[in-house]
Amino acid sequence: MRLSFTKMHGLGNDFVVLDQVTQPVYLSQKQIRGLADRHRGIGFDQLIYVEAPIRPDADFHYRVFNADGKEAGHCGNGARCFYRFVRDKQLTWKRRIKVTTEDGSLLDIFHAGPGLVGVEMEGPVFQTPQIPVTMKHHGQHLYQLPLMDDIIEVGLVSVGNPHCIVWVPDIRTAPVRELGPMLCQHAWFPEQVNVSFVELKSRNHVALRVFERGVGETQACGTAACATIAVGRALGWLDEKVRVIQPGGMLQLRWRGQGANMVMIGPAQKVFEGVVEL
Repeated sequence: MRLSFTKMHGLGNDFVVLDQVTQPVYLSQKQIRGLADRHRGIGFDQLIYVEAPIRPDADFHYRVFNADGKEAGHCGNGARCFYRFVRDKQLTWKRRIKVTTEDGSLLDIFHAGPGLVGVEMEGPVFQTPQIPVTMKHHGQHLYQLPLMDDIIEVGLVSVGNPHCIVWVPDIRTAPVRELGPMLCQHAWFPEQVNVSFVELKSRNHVALRVFERGVGETQACGTAACATIAVGRALGWLDEKVRVIQPGGMLQLRWRGQGANMVMIGPAQKVFEGVVEL
């Protein structure tokens, strides 16, 4: 079976995008893992399905799978690439579209300037049962997480998928490879968790590195940027508008606070198109 695909990226967070509207071919976890292999497959952080709408108030449905083949609830960088894809493929002429996700969210995705795409999404969730976290206490903004013989102070939040925020003094020496896998698979997190290491530069500027569940460290993570702003704002450390610098580049974030939607703006780029034999 021959499968047409498009390779894209948002700040180096790379994707293979499949048009399930005109080419409805669904892959198994094993097939996704094979295509994600950077030596024997195409190579990507996540696989994106562009599907027909499942609600009357939406233009499309959006599904995303990590490189390990497991489905994720949401991906911010992927949402921007989703928009660029449906526009390039002329699946829509709209400059602003509404897209549903597997976690039940409704995204408002729009043209935000030359080469830029904006994503407006529902606000963050801090209640631990909904993140989900096995802890009984919830509603806090910092938690004391036991790890081996140490205690690590973390922020916990969901922005369509679960995130654990670790504040560090210097992003260059953050223990992403050492602590990332251990925190990701910690017993607190029944569905695993994305782990963000964050250096606070100022009230409107943070530096970020992310260990994503099912992938490892990536060049950028849009929902991790949103989660960082959510926790930072809740703690009173950040302003409404924040620049988030990641290894792959910069995102612009805006969140007025509890009860408001969150807006992320950044680039989305097509790398190439191809056909693969399955």
